[in-house]
Amino acid sequence: MTNALIEVRDLSKTFTLHQQNGVVLNVLRGVAFSVQGGECLVLHGQSGAGKSTLLRTLYGNYLPAGGSIRVWHAGQWLELVGAAPRDILQVRQQTLGYVSQFLRVIPRVACLDVVMEPALARGWTKADAQARAEHLLARLNIPRRLWQLAPGTFSGGEQQRVNIARGFMVAWPVMLLDEPTASLDERNRQVVLELINEAKAGGAALIGIFHDRAAREAVADRHLDMTPAVITDEDYADAR
Repeated sequence: MTNALIEVRDLSKTFTLHQQNGVVLNVLRGVAFSVQGGECLVLHGQSGAGKSTLLRTLYGNYLPAGGSIRVWHAGQWLELVGAAPRDILQVRQQTLGYVSQFLRVIPRVACLDVVMEPALARGWTKADAQARAEHLLARLNIPRRLWQLAPGTFSGGEQQRVNIARGFMVAWPVMLLDEPTASLDERNRQVVLELINEAKAGGAALIGIFHDRAAREAVADRHLDMTPAVITDEDYADAR
């Protein structure tokens, strides 16, 4: 009996370039894998191979052209391809976390509130959520004087660390990690790697992109070679 938490079968994704005479890019073709709890699968391949596209498709930001994405959600398998929007939203609230290197800034919302939101959405008390958020912000070296300010005023590195704190605010059964250590200094990169390994120890299934070799080696259990899915026309490599 498998303890896989996410299973992907024959997944494909195309983009149509309407400004390029309708050229169709086959960015993902026949992608298949599963990830078990406590395991980190690292996506490997050159720029343009479709790594970020795969994560965005798994999260539902992109509609796949075909195939299957199943996640273990609320005690049963849920097919995300073609799922109702309300089911996608529930999965994003309870099961599927997404941690990128960029923070989508919410105007006039304090840093602490941004980080607390995933926990409050799950019904945590404000006291418990605040304690967890403060712990993470301190661990990621965000000065206390910034906690009540809107992150839009922060430096890029500070915004990235706020985003990481928010991403690790609650335990996610499945986590998608899109270069979470990019542009961080060594001190904060080590904190993020510790958080990732703690999530693995807690039973999460992780799928990640890491351009930093040391980071990959610190967290990877397996690699998925994306090379066969490389965009056929290299001129459109940035379409990922």
